[in-house]
Amino acid sequence: MTQRRDDILICDRLWSNARLATMVAGVAAYGAVEDGVVAARDGRIVYVGPQTDAPRFEASEMIDCGRRWITPGLIDCHTHLVYGGDRAHEFELRLQGASYEEIARAGGGILSTVKATRAASEAELFASADRRLAALLAEGVTTVEIKSGYGLETQAEVKCLSIARRLGRERPVRVRTTFLGAHAIPSEFKGRSGDYVDLVTGPMLEAVAAGKLADAVDVFCEGIAFSPDETARVFAAAKANGLAVKIHAEQLSNLGGAALAARHGALSADHLEYLDEAGVIAMRDAGTVAVILPGAFYFLRETQKPPIELLRKHAVPIALATDANPGSSPLTSPLLVLNMACTLFRLTPEEALAGLTRHAAHALGLQDEIGTLEAGKACDLAIWDIERPAELAYRIGFNPLHARIWNGQ
Repeated sequence: MTQRRDDILICDRLWSNARLATMVAGVAAYGAVEDGVVAARDGRIVYVGPQTDAPRFEASEMIDCGRRWITPGLIDCHTHLVYGGDRAHEFELRLQGASYEEIARAGGGILSTVKATRAASEAELFASADRRLAALLAEGVTTVEIKSGYGLETQAEVKCLSIARRLGRERPVRVRTTFLGAHAIPSEFKGRSGDYVDLVTGPMLEAVAAGKLADAVDVFCEGIAFSPDETARVFAAAKANGLAVKIHAEQLSNLGGAALAARHGALSADHLEYLDEAGVIAMRDAGTVAVILPGAFYFLRETQKPPIELLRKHAVPIALATDANPGSSPLTSPLLVLNMACTLFRLTPEEALAGLTRHAAHALGLQDEIGTLEAGKACDLAIWDIERPAELAYRIGFNPLHARIWNGQ
């Protein structure tokens, strides 16, 4: 709670002599504030704005930022950090001409990671996920979404989600977890997708909900995964358990998954290379965020780009994420995602940064908590050694992060 004494604002920490990219929409580019100040108390922002308008402060700690830029902490709203093994061999196969779909139908792809994940111990899975998470934090990430989806049986899915929750308890980062039991049809259910959906919507989801292990439920709606009807069954079960829904949709074809998700009030629809205008309009009307994943587009050497102009035309928020996973986006650099979004999809640097802050928060249902620098929100900051915000998307393989602040610490 904000406290004042004789018109003095009492705070724990005060960052001054900074330039702010608040990312608040509808004001200056990047929501920029020159000669800015950020004050925090008990992990919340109590003042953010120009020095000239600031009250007097009584701060336990004062930090001179030396004219560095402060942005909201970055938000990676789509990752698959918990898994066993790797898929470097499949990378070689693709370079020799095999498609992602061909590899998946031959028993590779997601199912090969499922085998490795089931075989790995909890300690091994935690250690490998922790290393990947550390790479994200080193580039300014303060919030991350972690999906399951490489267990595909009740015990293994619970194990992966429990590890994701543990990462949020033991590391200085906000973790949102998503149950993705409907990621692929495991080999033991080959030819019996309906029976597997029964497992997902029954015992699996019941165990996840009982353990409070997930904040949302996701489905991979695609020809090599789950049909729209099967997806709708999972969504209905998720809603019955009080969980939000998300979707992997229109990555390889257009099955109308994004529009289906919008009808169920989905937080986001992700990938979207084959999304059509009807789907865009449905997302707009439902407030569903488009999460664009340039890492997967690049790594799979796709040529069908997401309909960025249609999303702009209909004012659908565009979020970005690493999609960190072993098969289609082994990427743990949000800064590279910024560059890829601009070079591959022609987002502006400001749109790209909004995609990793304001719109990413919206994709997780956390827009009232994080994503912009505003009084009352969590004090999640990234402080950068840059001369202008566009540098974050401009440079490749260069990390200008000076400091990362999570919950005011």
